[in-house]
Amino acid sequence: MKKNKNNLQESSQGSYKNKLGGVHTTIIGGRAGKKLVKLVTQHPEVKKVIPTVISVKGIAGGSLTGKILRADARGNLRLLLSEGRSFQEIRLVTTVGTAEEGDRIMDELNEILKTAL
Repeated sequence: MKKNKNNLQESSQGSYKNKLGGVHTTIIGGRAGKKLVKLVTQHPEVKKVIPTVISVKGIAGGSLTGKILRADARGNLRLLLSEGRSFQEIRLVTTVGTAEEGDRIMDELNEILKTAL
């Protein structure tokens, strides 16, 4: 049983690393931020996760929050992570091809994030 659990952890870790792409690999929020991104990568229709530049906004303080934003015409999504004064947009490339299917995935992922936060 323990061996199966280790194999599951390794395969989910491997899929997370396989889906992570782009130039910027740092994710804000430390372990909690990485946990949210790992949850998103476990969705079967998320093909690639591409972190972008970390930006700073004007208001100080606050905890880590995450929200999936509206799909583009091809069904790809954006995950907006915010912690304190920093925020980061993470692009999610999906396997779907339309905005309607992307909106469905957006709703599913927002429910997952809501339960995780």
